[in-house]
Amino acid sequence: MYLEKLSLLNFKNFESQSFDFQDKINCFVGDNGIGKTNILDAIYYLSFGKSYFNPVATQNIRHSQDFFMIEGNYDIDNRKESIVCSLKRGQKKVIKRNDKEYERFSDHIGFLPLVIISPADRDLITEGSDRRRKFIDSVISQSDTSYLKTLINYNKVLSQRNSLLKYFAANRTFDALNLKVYDEQLEQYGKVIYEKRKLFLDEFTPIFEERYKTISNGKEKVSLSYKTQLSDASLTDLLEQSLEKDRMLQYTSVGAHKDDLLFEIDGFSVKKYGSQGQQKSFLIALKLAQFDFIKNQSKVKPILLLDDIFDKLDESRVIQIIDLVNQDDFGQLFISDTHADRTEKVVKKTNQSYQIFKL
Repeated sequence: MYLEKLSLLNFKNFESQSFDFQDKINCFVGDNGIGKTNILDAIYYLSFGKSYFNPVATQNIRHSQDFFMIEGNYDIDNRKESIVCSLKRGQKKVIKRNDKEYERFSDHIGFLPLVIISPADRDLITEGSDRRRKFIDSVISQSDTSYLKTLINYNKVLSQRNSLLKYFAANRTFDALNLKVYDEQLEQYGKVIYEKRKLFLDEFTPIFEERYKTISNGKEKVSLSYKTQLSDASLTDLLEQSLEKDRMLQYTSVGAHKDDLLFEIDGFSVKKYGSQGQQKSFLIALKLAQFDFIKNQSKVKPILLLDDIFDKLDESRVIQIIDLVNQDDFGQLFISDTHADRTEKVVKKTNQSYQIFKL
């Protein structure tokens, strides 16, 4: 699978632009602020129907314009596929495959497997548990559509339960039977989510550890730990135990939506004790493991986006990453960088076909 052509219309800083790509390595070089990352984000948009960097969809429309449109032409096993994502102010977003509109965006997830590695990934280390849960869910969802549907259902019931708790507080009333209906559904969906996350991490963690070992030349030992309330008790029991607390807080304080991932290097928190280089290596290994996992599950090589990853890495780690990319495990690759000479020097070592777009 590879992206043959990308066309942008009023997307972020691009008025109208098209790119024809190589099936291996494509590089975008130029000064900061010129739009390199925006091109990668457009490619991401075609896979997920949303921006990786800006969750407010209308803010991806070029200033003073009423709409944006992104079109991608793909070759998938010698079959031509066209994906169009568009948004007009005041209207709902539209995603079309071969001119046919999707009724549910979730049906598109996983069709075009993709992994992005970006400086924005640092949020995985520095931000709260919500960011790390989204990472887990994104990886699993690309190869398991039933998981995504279960997650959507869980979040819908969770929202309804929270609304009911707020209603009880506002009206100084309480109906245990009404609440129990939501508790039973949360237990049903939450159990599936917990079990699939646990199975995923059992398979994913060794892949991640091996990737990090290669990038760091075996200098450090890393670990991922799954932190969940559901390992010690059923969600039904947890909801009963936290009922008074939930009524006071007016939201659901226990469940799969509180899960987290703990990141450590040599037994210490990556967030507190990891250097910038270690943190970046940790994140790159995490994303390369994501690539491996999706490839193993879907039997398709995902598109890989590398956004400014050479920054803050010493030369030995850059070489290790490029050696990885040089293996046949990888398919189409997109790179952004501010230094044209550095980029060309790096990609030449891969002995793969490449082209460089100077913006």
